[in-house]
Amino acid sequence: MKRALDGVLDDVQGGHRLSAKDALALFRTRGRQVWEIAAAADEVREERAGNAITYVRNQNINVTNLCVNACGFCGFSKKPGDEGIYFHDKEEIRKRVALAKERRVTEICTVSGLHPDFTAQSYTDVYRWIHEAAPSIHIHASNPMEVAYAAKKSRMSTVEVLEAMKEAGLNSMCGTAAEILVDSVRDKICRQKIPTKEWVRIITEAHGLGIPTTATIMYGHCETDQDRVKHLSILRDIQDETSGFTEFVPLSFIHMNTPLFRAGEARAGATGREDLLMVAVGRLFLDNFRNIQVSWVKEGIKMAQLSLLAGANDLGGTVFEESISKGAGATNTDYLDPSEMERVAKDLGRTLRRRTTLYELV
Repeated sequence: MKRALDGVLDDVQGGHRLSAKDALALFRTRGRQVWEIAAAADEVREERAGNAITYVRNQNINVTNLCVNACGFCGFSKKPGDEGIYFHDKEEIRKRVALAKERRVTEICTVSGLHPDFTAQSYTDVYRWIHEAAPSIHIHASNPMEVAYAAKKSRMSTVEVLEAMKEAGLNSMCGTAAEILVDSVRDKICRQKIPTKEWVRIITEAHGLGIPTTATIMYGHCETDQDRVKHLSILRDIQDETSGFTEFVPLSFIHMNTPLFRAGEARAGATGREDLLMVAVGRLFLDNFRNIQVSWVKEGIKMAQLSLLAGANDLGGTVFEESISKGAGATNTDYLDPSEMERVAKDLGRTLRRRTTLYELV
């Protein structure tokens, strides 16, 4: 196994593209060889993205927690009649945008529940309210599931919805709702969400319209190593075709308050080994991605720092307001001060740099 691993790492460091079989072998690695994979990924990170650790000054606005779907991994959504339902109207959103301006935010991110009354105009209204109140702030919002939902509710094509969102002020789209891009897994964890083929189509449509997106994976529940490799292969194929992904963001499953875990249908999240390997294998396998972001919201700052030694180059954002991971049971999710990011970067002997959503250094 050691000899085979050395061969794989030598190949990727020599510029050869990893196969799905190679990636599967890396995901299955145990023992101290995990550190060898992390070290190889860190070297590739330095070659591809440099030594800076980047972050964006951003703020989330989760417009509503009312949702028609019932995803097994979600502890955030509410159903009609539940306690704690909220919906931010125009006045409330503008208050939050004003706060974002005071905080010198350059990006506002909005992803929410699928409100039963939402149409395409509901989404475009929100983007217009934000853009009118803060025209210089980048709007990073929606995802393929929201686009498909808006299209269905408004009897529009998904391309028409994307065009309307872009015209209303959408600058880039979240590559969430991907979870695991294997339909047998999606049937278990998010049966009501769009299938893999539709997610891929909408992401590709967005890229074709000049709307860049992130790429994500949500792992550590009931998927297999083979499922993870299939997912990464789909992302790599899309990037080969469109070059529209700005970064890859692994999202470690937060299990505590989720229906899936409480029903005994998911394990208690990924292990630390799996978290490190997801970043490292992502860096080695996704050879057409420059940026890999580690989620301090999902992993905590100490695990995030270790991931920065395993192929990641980006710490995400300041966030300021986070409800989705918190609803699933995560703690300390609302704000990470850049001074703490600076401390983490210096401890690794690297520099911290602020960036825009599209990775221009500022």
